[in-house]
Amino acid sequence: MLRDPPGDPRRVVLVTNGLVRAGTETQIVRLAAWLRAHGDEVGILSILPTAAFADELAALQVPVAHLRLRPRLRAVSALVGGWQVLRLWRPDVLVSFGYQANVLGRVAGALAGVPVRISSLRNERFGGRLREIVIRATSFLATTTTTNSHRAAEGFVRRRVVPAGRLVVIPNSLDVAAIEAGAGDRATARRELAVGDDDFLWLAMGRLHPQKDYRTLLTAFADLVSGHPSARLRIAGEGRLRAELLDLLEELGLGDHACLVGLRDDVPRLLAAADGLVMASAWEGLPNVVMEAMAAGLPVVATRVGGVPELVEDGRTGSLVPPRDPAALARAMAGIMALPPTARAAMGEQGRVTVGDRFSPESVGARWLELLDTSSSGPRNRRAPAAHGRRARHRRSPMAPA
Repeated sequence: MLRDPPGDPRRVVLVTNGLVRAGTETQIVRLAAWLRAHGDEVGILSILPTAAFADELAALQVPVAHLRLRPRLRAVSALVGGWQVLRLWRPDVLVSFGYQANVLGRVAGALAGVPVRISSLRNERFGGRLREIVIRATSFLATTTTTNSHRAAEGFVRRRVVPAGRLVVIPNSLDVAAIEAGAGDRATARRELAVGDDDFLWLAMGRLHPQKDYRTLLTAFADLVSGHPSARLRIAGEGRLRAELLDLLEELGLGDHACLVGLRDDVPRLLAAADGLVMASAWEGLPNVVMEAMAAGLPVVATRVGGVPELVEDGRTGSLVPPRDPAALARAMAGIMALPPTARAAMGEQGRVTVGDRFSPESVGARWLELLDTSSSGPRNRRAPAAHGRRARHRRSPMAPA
């Protein structure tokens, strides 16, 4: 692997739409920690002024700059603000995550003379056709584009969103030991969730957004409960569909069987309390929640979307069903509930091994380091203005929060 000489750290800026407790942002923080541990300077440029992960980033000494957007000229003010921060910080590498952040990173990064600009598409679907056209039209401004699943990559190439030769797959990472360490006492967590000893607890996690298709999940769960009255469902997450889902819970008469438990920062405890994870997403990238459930030793029932089949082996670590099919989802959940506890435990153990072997922070972090190293040594970097070369690094201003 190519690395900068000792004492000459690389400066990396990670660009995001906002820092909220969600899958992409969790991966950004993990990448920041990995780069810091390997001697790089890291800063985060956030389009929106959100404050999640503040303690973690402060401990890592990773500054965060927020943009000040004008109500009537949001796009223009974002580009100008991003350009100003990048000109001040003068990074060697920029890595952006999410549609708006990718556009900002490509355009403002090019204008600011950032030598290496890496985009990351985190979902197989990130908006309508217009967004895909914009990403395609600005591809020449990106040194490389990454995504987190092979299925998503195949779709991007097929739809001509990104040229095959400029697309790299780097999966999400997960620290299995951290999930195990945060589990806590299962009985206590189940009592807090109002779940009995003999109940079967299904856990669903993720923002309350159309992508997660909670309507299909609740419809399937109502069907499941009619034949399995011991089934319980707890949904962790927040979002704009909260009121709509509360109405649907009442309409379906699910009562104490299912409820929303809000945004949680104790995911390992929730997983320890559960007997299985269910995910009904209509589209995905490589979902963290599935990886976390597998790390916790839970069988998973999920839709066959995005990179999910790259995680869940149907019949071995869980069950896969078509999206937007409540009947199939209910049957799969009933099938898992019908298994002997030893069979479910074997499924969970196989899932834990799969995640630990393939998605450890060390293996995924090494792939990011290799990408940054090879990208930094490529022809784009050699054509960069001298102000961004190693000789000028000592003249750069320290990165600071804004």
